[in-house]
Amino acid sequence: MATIGDIGVSALINILSMLAFLIAFALLRIQPMNDRVYFTKWYIAGKRSSPRNRGGGVVGKIVNLNFKTYLSFLNWIPQALQMSESEIIAHAGFDSAVFLRIYLLGLKIFGPIAVVALLVLIPVNASGGTLFFLSRDLVVSNIDKLSISNVRPKSYKFFVHISMEYLFTFWACYMLYKEYDRVASMRLKFLASKDRCPEQFTVLVRNVPHISGHTVSDSVESFFQKNHPGHYLCHQGVYSAKKFAKLVKKRNKLQNWLDYNQLKFERQPDKRPTRKTGFLGLWGKRVDSIDFYKQEIKDLDEKMIIERQKIMKDPKSVMPAAFVSFKSRWGAAVCAQTQQSKNPTLWLTRWAPEPRDVYWKNLAIPFVSLTIRKLMISVLLFALVFFYIIPIAFVQSLANLEGLERVAPFLRPLIEWKLAKSFLQGFVPGLALKIFLFVLPSILMIMSKIEGHVCLSVLERRTAAKYYYFMLVNVFLGSIVTGTAFQQLHAFLHQSATQIPRNIGVSIPMKATFFITYIMIDGWAGIAGEILRLKPLVIFQLKKMFIVKTERDLEKAMDPKSIDFPETLPSLQLYFLLGTVYMAVTPILLPFILIFFAFAFFVYRHQVSYTIEY
Repeated sequence: MATIGDIGVSALINILSMLAFLIAFALLRIQPMNDRVYFTKWYIAGKRSSPRNRGGGVVGKIVNLNFKTYLSFLNWIPQALQMSESEIIAHAGFDSAVFLRIYLLGLKIFGPIAVVALLVLIPVNASGGTLFFLSRDLVVSNIDKLSISNVRPKSYKFFVHISMEYLFTFWACYMLYKEYDRVASMRLKFLASKDRCPEQFTVLVRNVPHISGHTVSDSVESFFQKNHPGHYLCHQGVYSAKKFAKLVKKRNKLQNWLDYNQLKFERQPDKRPTRKTGFLGLWGKRVDSIDFYKQEIKDLDEKMIIERQKIMKDPKSVMPAAFVSFKSRWGAAVCAQTQQSKNPTLWLTRWAPEPRDVYWKNLAIPFVSLTIRKLMISVLLFALVFFYIIPIAFVQSLANLEGLERVAPFLRPLIEWKLAKSFLQGFVPGLALKIFLFVLPSILMIMSKIEGHVCLSVLERRTAAKYYYFMLVNVFLGSIVTGTAFQQLHAFLHQSATQIPRNIGVSIPMKATFFITYIMIDGWAGIAGEILRLKPLVIFQLKKMFIVKTERDLEKAMDPKSIDFPETLPSLQLYFLLGTVYMAVTPILLPFILIFFAFAFFVYRHQVSYTIEY
């Protein structure tokens, strides 16, 4: 079990990691070669120009030669707080503003609670003395004496904890009510100021039944003219056009090469670019590049026209789905929220997503197949959750070396080495858990796609829900159960079964030490790594080196992406859960959560202002 010294070692490692990430970020962001990575949204909005337009030689386009800027390389810290909430909404969107308010809510809830708990509950817990008498049976560390486990059974001191729990719960509910009221008002104001969008008048219809002698388009038009007279406006069918999509992709590449060669010719008017007609331009007759790509695009345009006509005439290319538009929002709302047929598996309607939000591959999945898929994914998710108990148990074995030492004495030389013990108990468990969870969001996203959801936003929400269930069962409950089992393994094996509930009850509050190490790994160093944007930086530089040829390529290479919603939100919910569970039983955990909320708010405020979408 981690002691104060072990947690101190972990805190030192994570604080040094944070400082290293922040200093690296501060230096990398002022380099001209990285400008588009750390100011992506400003480039997209046209508020920032390329370094090549700001003067300087070849070296000046890569490395910042103005040494005065190195003296003020930390000026990004106040810059992150310059925008007001209304400016953030205008610049980054309403969702970004609400996302940042979640971190402020964490500070508002747990800030006052932490002050009261540390002033009232810590002295009460420390004066209990129970763990001194149980140390012969249970594995106990000095930091556990600050938890409720140190209070004697049937002590009147428990009334203090009960009173504080009621007080803390009331405060949390009150702050949630105030925040919900605030966000609801903000949303209504935002919607009132927003221009009308086509999706507000449009409904997505799926599982359109096949009627002999009628096309899908005819069936949709006839059905809605009959059932929604006076409200139906028009519809757009959905086609399976994979070959056509490949032709469009190929044309974009050819257009890009044409633009590149035209720019090349503009820079050297006395020499026209040439290329060979063979594969990848490696062999064949040498021809003028500009004329070659113009002819290739012309030939491809003709193929696209033929392919488009073929798709429109082929009944097999028509998917049993359509986007139906109405004359009013009321008509669209009635259609989207009511059953359209006696058969509940046909004419399925829902609000149409934005075009960029549609996941086209799932539009044609039949209703029965959707049900089977959801059942299958539920079974797989259940199996995956319990499969991950194995690595969780391994992580907890690292966090409870004393319990292993009593059962396996041959590990004593390693465990008694003080530096190794502090590193293994204070840093490795949280890091190992973070590594085991690294690939999980990608697996859950694949499972959500198999379920058949038609919106990318819904896919992200369903993935986030699965990830939260996983975090609840494995990271929270699993860590507590397996950690308690490893921690008190000797007591469980050598005491009567009637003592097991008591040992579990005493040990659960003491598991806060593991979660403290996890918060420092994930919530401190992890958030500092987020602001560095190392992965987007490396990808951008590689693309710029090998792929970028035109301005269009450069814009694609600096794609701002979005916040990793399926992973970020469940992790945020876990921190709220940990704070709520341990605020009255082990309040020493609260300062670590407060540091996370404050630091994450600051980092993500900078990110939504300069680099990423939400």
